[in-house]
Amino acid sequence: MSAPESVFNLIEADFDLKERPLAQSGTLSVSAFRYGSGLAALRIRNAVGEVIVLPFHGQQIWDASFYGRRLTMQSIFDEPVDSPLYTRNYGGLLLHCGVTAMGNPAPEDTHPLHGELPNAKMDTARLIFGGEGAGAYLKIAGERLERVAFSAHYTFAPVIRLGAASARLDVGVSVTNHRSSPMDLMYLAHVNFRPIDGARLVDAVADDATHFRVRRHLPIYRDGERAYRELMDAMAAEPAMHRMVLPGRRVAPELVAGMDCVASPDGWADALQILPDGSADWIAHRPEQLPRAVRWMTRNGDEDALGLVLPATAEADGRTAELRKGNVLALPPGATWHCDYAFGALTAPETEAMRSRIADVKTRVR
Repeated sequence: MSAPESVFNLIEADFDLKERPLAQSGTLSVSAFRYGSGLAALRIRNAVGEVIVLPFHGQQIWDASFYGRRLTMQSIFDEPVDSPLYTRNYGGLLLHCGVTAMGNPAPEDTHPLHGELPNAKMDTARLIFGGEGAGAYLKIAGERLERVAFSAHYTFAPVIRLGAASARLDVGVSVTNHRSSPMDLMYLAHVNFRPIDGARLVDAVADDATHFRVRRHLPIYRDGERAYRELMDAMAAEPAMHRMVLPGRRVAPELVAGMDCVASPDGWADALQILPDGSADWIAHRPEQLPRAVRWMTRNGDEDALGLVLPATAEADGRTAELRKGNVLALPPGATWHCDYAFGALTAPETEAMRSRIADVKTRVR
């Protein structure tokens, strides 16, 4: 049985540099503060860790730690920066990408890197406390109304959910088209874990060039150092070699590969970064909602990041290229598009159960 939800509307002007308690329900607590850059932030704690969310700045999940371990990528940013530019504020655990475009813009594209969403100003934000059979939970939700004359008129509405004793973050995203004509739609969830030396990447994607497609057609490959091109060529020829996170193996500027994810009978596709101690980072999505996926990694000495799976509506070659591929969705007038995904940390027993689930999927699709 579910308990009635309690909703707290947030006002950005109420956030101060000094962190202060905002709300609490059992082991779930929320405090509010403002970074030196001026960005408002929420620190959400539960029985096993904490999450920092930027409620008015793209509703990014800036950081997360569970079971005493930080999940978030390493970056040159020690705090978020109030910038609309993707690379001027890059270091968060989750960045929403889209909606009118996403991916790396090609010469014929005019959109910014990964679209307008990553650092978008949210119009509203709120906390929602509730409870159900599995226990108490907290949601962070919000809306942004995007209006561009002769082009776009839509509402972007993300929701993040965290349980009282869970290291799992559930995310739902809805986009509603308010124009009287169909709207092109692209979305990618940029979830940036920290790669761990000695870890293994586990999923149900086949280790062949058909199902794991290393991107080598862009100038970033052509202009890269010889060692980088040789590494990408080797991973393209033998995709399984990328699954070990090897100490000292430099991946710079980046590995980007399109993945054909395979869902379990319940509709969810899972992936793991299994750490040497048997615990794991985990992400899952529904391919029926997000039919494309990207694996991304960079290990360049400054940025150390693993996009274990970036679930998406398209690959990351920019709007024009994805239009040619038929990967850009058309959202009818008045219609709402929705997707769900989840990610977080698993204990060693949970990891073994998930590894077995993934193995069952691989056996089923052979």
